[in-house]
Amino acid sequence: MPKIEVHETLFESLLTQHYTDDALEGIFPVAKAELDGHDTDERLYKIELNDTNRPDLWSAAGVARALNTYESGALCTYDFFSDEKVRRDSGDRRLIVDASVEPVRPYSIGFAVNGKVVSETILEALIQSQEKLCNNFGRKRKSIAMGVYRSDLISYPVHYRGADPQVTRFVPLGAEEEMSLAEIVEKHPKGQEYGHIVSSSPVFPFLHDDNGEVLSFPPVINSAHIGAVEAGDEHLFLEFSGPGLDDLLLAASIVACDCADMGFTVLPVTCSLPYDTPYGREITVPYYFQKPQTCEVAYLNKTLGENLGDQEIITALGRMGIKAAISDSVITAVPPEYRNDFLHAADIVEDVMIGHGLSRFAPILPSDFTAGRLTEAEELSRKVKDIIIGMGFQEMMYNYLGSRREYIDNMHVSGDEYIQIANPMSENYEFVRPSIIPSLLESESVSAHAVYPHQIFEVGKVAYLEESDNSGTVTKNHLGILASGPEAGFNDLNSYISTLLYFLNVEYVMAELDDPRFIPGRCGKLVSDGRELGIFGEVHPQVLESWNITMPCITCELDIDQLLICREHL
Repeated sequence: MPKIEVHETLFESLLTQHYTDDALEGIFPVAKAELDGHDTDERLYKIELNDTNRPDLWSAAGVARALNTYESGALCTYDFFSDEKVRRDSGDRRLIVDASVEPVRPYSIGFAVNGKVVSETILEALIQSQEKLCNNFGRKRKSIAMGVYRSDLISYPVHYRGADPQVTRFVPLGAEEEMSLAEIVEKHPKGQEYGHIVSSSPVFPFLHDDNGEVLSFPPVINSAHIGAVEAGDEHLFLEFSGPGLDDLLLAASIVACDCADMGFTVLPVTCSLPYDTPYGREITVPYYFQKPQTCEVAYLNKTLGENLGDQEIITALGRMGIKAAISDSVITAVPPEYRNDFLHAADIVEDVMIGHGLSRFAPILPSDFTAGRLTEAEELSRKVKDIIIGMGFQEMMYNYLGSRREYIDNMHVSGDEYIQIANPMSENYEFVRPSIIPSLLESESVSAHAVYPHQIFEVGKVAYLEESDNSGTVTKNHLGILASGPEAGFNDLNSYISTLLYFLNVEYVMAELDDPRFIPGRCGKLVSDGRELGIFGEVHPQVLESWNITMPCITCELDIDQLLICREHL
């Protein structure tokens, strides 16, 4: 979970009342936060945030805003947002995106601020917000990269275009001599850390003003001149680049609200794009783009277990910063500019619960009592484990989330039926596991030092897309086994399968299978009573090469839920 450090002076200046450490511990849950510590020597509050869906809370201003709103019930109002009906005056402040940058990183937006001198604590807060938004919410700058610049040195309009990495040169922050974009990727510390995001493209993103003065090479490094913001500066330009416009608009809105709360005047910038977007080709940023969410009062009361009146609901949402109205027993919640986490009616229920006050819900003893027991699927899973362990296999346990490389690229499959997470915190957890076999192969890929043969297995869950299911997905209990060694082959695998299904009292036949994960002719499907139980085979050499595995591998994956049905039919 994100952790932030905020200076006492800045944090207390943003709060409308004074809190002791004990009082902060009591009130922080309304901001989904915990007081992780208070360093009185350094005068720092250490705060841990417990919600990855609320990037607006990952700053001193964001936490203070949540506490102030909860205490007062007054909605925050900001007068610098444009929307589909209103466009704020941006004067001559423009950011022009060139079509040449579309293949690598198509969007760049921004806004300016002035009216307050940047202190050391404010500069530290801005840098921390930049790091948290870009690394956590922005997936280490892949989705969002934020740059802060000295606006008084900029001649508008600002230009964002694709540049030749060999020819384009400037002095990057932290260096004294000019370097080409390609040299920055290769030699500069930030280039080595973030250059891989764009290095495969023939052009690199490049940001400069109308006089050709360089702002930055997004998402890697600012220039050493316009991009070197220091304490004492008063005029700032904040820019956000990435592949998704909504993520950038939200990040810009969060930072704009934080700047306004810290005393800056926010100055809109009109961003011109060479391609169509849901908001047109010209967007004046900050821009309000969120849509209302609805929830039936009956659903809310049933979920909370308490009947709240209409005014109680509206008041509770107001304490969470949400403007709400109720008509025909339906709640319509309008998210504030800095939030975009309302995906379902349950999100409204959660905010009502927090805004109403958890302590106000009286505890109720359960009226129904049941005796706990194992499900039939769990009982079968335990029996399967006992049999597999008896055959000399070692049990493994794996994560249910993984990367495209693990589940698709290394397995040489299309992944059309795989569940992809829309906004993952990291590319390492981008897909829900569709099969146990990749997990087993990953273990084998790092086990070459161990004495052969290797025999491992796991009983766990997999999930994949399924149109026939009401949710559009299906979750299954699976068994996966893998054996590796110089002599591992089809005969060994057949003996493992026949032994397992014999002790489970399941009759089966083998059927042909065409699967890129296995060697053709040395794989198949297991079928019982017309039901497909699973797949088996010798792993294809190309798959082994992708995992850097040098020994032959045999593997089998069975659907335990189908095994259970087949046993019931016997």
